[in-house]
Amino acid sequence: MSEKLLKIGHRGAKTYVAENTIASIEKALEFDVDAIEVDVHKCKSGELVVFHDFTLDRMTNGSGEVSKHTLKQLKNLKVNGQYEIPTLEQVLDTIDKKCIINIELKGRDTALATCKIISKYIDTKQWNLNHFLISSFQHHELEAVYKFNNQLRTGVLTKASVSDAIEFANTINAYAIHPNVALVTKDNVKTAQEKGYKVLTWTVNDQLSIKRMKTYGVDGIISDNPDLI
Repeated sequence: MSEKLLKIGHRGAKTYVAENTIASIEKALEFDVDAIEVDVHKCKSGELVVFHDFTLDRMTNGSGEVSKHTLKQLKNLKVNGQYEIPTLEQVLDTIDKKCIINIELKGRDTALATCKIISKYIDTKQWNLNHFLISSFQHHELEAVYKFNNQLRTGVLTKASVSDAIEFANTINAYAIHPNVALVTKDNVKTAQEKGYKVLTWTVNDQLSIKRMKTYGVDGIISDNPDLI
């Protein structure tokens, strides 16, 4: 496995700036991260927007499901009273190959639209496959990615079982397992790595847990405070 531990900003640099906003992405880049994790949903007009929750209520002055609003409606809202909800393209243009982007397929039917945008960036903007990692809890979305292009790097998210994640990862030739920090042991990290998977754990925010994950030999740490890694 690679010697270098990947320092991954969770939804940008969530502790410092409102999650999944362009400002949060820029903050994570200031911390010289190796990767930035964001979440995508498909909105009513078909575009992919970068937003975590299925509903708008917690983070914005809007209400209801993200998927039931058009891009125009979403652009009229404010995240934490000041930021706009970005599209996936806006986030990619901000990152501009400075680090890896880990796109979590959050909403339904996000796989194909994500793959098409990735293909466009590879074909027209000099990105390559190694700039992208697509993760999800939703197995059918990851299967759709695999069917579209089995060379795309995928990550299987789990908060239940590392061995189940490995079992599924095998069916889609996944690149990584993304276990919740509470699941991670020295043994299951070793098992996953011996089977050829990277282990990227989330969400590891305090220094003690970061230190513990390092001693367990994980390949990457996803954190709200990427500057602490």
